[in-house]
Amino acid sequence: MNKTLVILVVGLSPRLVGPLTPHLQKLAGGGGLRPLTTVMPAVTCTVQSTLVTGLPPAGHGAVANGWFFRDLSEVLLWRQPNQLVAGEKIWEAGRARDPSFTCAKMFWWYNMYSSADWSATPRPMYPADGRKIPDHYAYPPELHDELDAKLGQFPLFKFWGPLADITSSDWIAKATLHVMETRDPTLTLTYLPHLDYNLQRLGPDLDHPRLQQDLREVDALCGELIAFSERTGRRIVVVSEYGITPAKDAVHINRALRAAGFVAVRPEEHGREILDAGASEAFAVADHQIAHVYIKDPARLAEVRTLLDGLDGVECVWDEEGKRANGLDHPRSGELIALAKPDRWFSYYYWLDDTKAPDFARTVDIHRKPGYDPVELFIDPELPLAKLQTAWKLAKRRLGQRQLMDVISPKDTRLVKGTHGRPTDDPEDGPLVISSAPDLLPDGPVAATAFKQLMLDHVFA
Repeated sequence: MNKTLVILVVGLSPRLVGPLTPHLQKLAGGGGLRPLTTVMPAVTCTVQSTLVTGLPPAGHGAVANGWFFRDLSEVLLWRQPNQLVAGEKIWEAGRARDPSFTCAKMFWWYNMYSSADWSATPRPMYPADGRKIPDHYAYPPELHDELDAKLGQFPLFKFWGPLADITSSDWIAKATLHVMETRDPTLTLTYLPHLDYNLQRLGPDLDHPRLQQDLREVDALCGELIAFSERTGRRIVVVSEYGITPAKDAVHINRALRAAGFVAVRPEEHGREILDAGASEAFAVADHQIAHVYIKDPARLAEVRTLLDGLDGVECVWDEEGKRANGLDHPRSGELIALAKPDRWFSYYYWLDDTKAPDFARTVDIHRKPGYDPVELFIDPELPLAKLQTAWKLAKRRLGQRQLMDVISPKDTRLVKGTHGRPTDDPEDGPLVISSAPDLLPDGPVAATAFKQLMLDHVFA
């Protein structure tokens, strides 16, 4: 078997591989680079599930980063259990071919309770006093304390949110190196999220100094991983899930459904409104450039579709036929699926009056919000002394005081300059595969559904 390292560099596209990324450019030059034909939606949980199973979303069931759990009448995003993903995983296929095959799955999604030999994934602690303490979940359990002792606490607040930067990717890269040095897996999967942050904040503008710095930073981490792999005789693969393209504003799909009388809300303290998904006739789970629209009464499907077809920023709406054609005909999918135009994305916002927005709307809260919110990457530009206020709130939290971290603004969705979820018009702006073994790559693009077999070929060929 040929030991192999897979580095998932989020948001990396062929257009971004060049002088600013010398390690990646050298790897591509000495090996090979191909566009990745990704699945719909091109979002983290869906694409990663396809990469490890070889199945489209209709087969593995991760139809977005989250969905409406009909049996619970709740919208849940960013769940962790591996059991939510159907199908044989790549490490299970490898083990079936050779019982000595081992796999380390470092920070890829759906990492809890998987059958991989070693794994780690973000998992904060939530004490009863209301704090959120940065932490990670690891298997076997002793790996958790081992990584903490070597690297310190996992930097959760640098992994997502307005403070997100290279720190989290650096921690993950060092954790991956440690596992390779001490466990020597046959296949190692690691995840570097760094590029995702400013590509969404700033858009894919290669002339922007901050983005140029980001490319150099993530390339340096890749360089460390590549150098170790070359010293230890590993094959190297770099992959991305999606490419990020320019965005100008959001489509407020739930507000349109609310204005038409489809969305139900529940009033809470201080007049705030909470989406009541179970009581709604129709509502959308917004996830970047795709929205699953769940409709209680099938007789109203045509009525909802007419409304969605007329929304500015919506390119098309898929019914059962459209879902089948795009590999999304799964029971977890909405009755309808809306696709945004290339320069738009869907907000989850359902309130019509900003004074009635829920308290979590101004916080980074990926589990409470019934949809993805890229505005979490920004501190409210209207917040006086924003950095000082944020630091003060964090300090009081560390002292055990309850603090609402209300430092982002749900008012200006135009802050977001980059988005993803739909296929890119130009493959140069989409995801990619780079391999140190060019003879194993196809002549043309790599299909996301073929990636599992491609990795098995890297190990067993």
